[in-house]
Amino acid sequence: MMRIVCGHWEIDTVVGKRSGKESVVLTLVEKVSDFYLAIKIPGKDSASVMAAMEVLREEYGEEKFPEIFKTITADNGSEFETLSDIEEWGVGIYFAHPYSSWERAQNERHNRLFRRYVPKGVSIENYSAEQILSFADEMNAMPRKQLGYYTPEEIFDEFLDQVYSVFKVRAS
Repeated sequence: MMRIVCGHWEIDTVVGKRSGKESVVLTLVEKVSDFYLAIKIPGKDSASVMAAMEVLREEYGEEKFPEIFKTITADNGSEFETLSDIEEWGVGIYFAHPYSSWERAQNERHNRLFRRYVPKGVSIENYSAEQILSFADEMNAMPRKQLGYYTPEEIFDEFLDQVYSVFKVRAS
């Protein structure tokens, strides 16, 4: 089945060292464009995830957020226990079945690519938030065969242009 509608996302966390309370990376991948977001958050807990989602909502705008993030699919990790609260923002939240990582295969594949920059077992504390963002930017700048050799960034930017241009037309 061909995916043709942008705005459907998969979410996960990438952990550095497994011991202790330390920063992790919150990752989201948009299913059509393969656009990858990687955000350093203070811990693998629901408060950190929700704070990052609030920042994304501010960045993309409250009115446009539900168009850009139509649905988000998460695993059943404790860090996502309050994720369904953002349904109030107009976003559909879905949870994969336990131990069914194949239900979020794109995010798992992108997290493996992200491991080229942050190897398993290496503390996320070793990287700044800006470095984490730059790793995602590099991934988004790589042309993909499945995207007709366009980059995820190009496809996602086109989607954003459509979302915001419709808003400008309605506003005038």
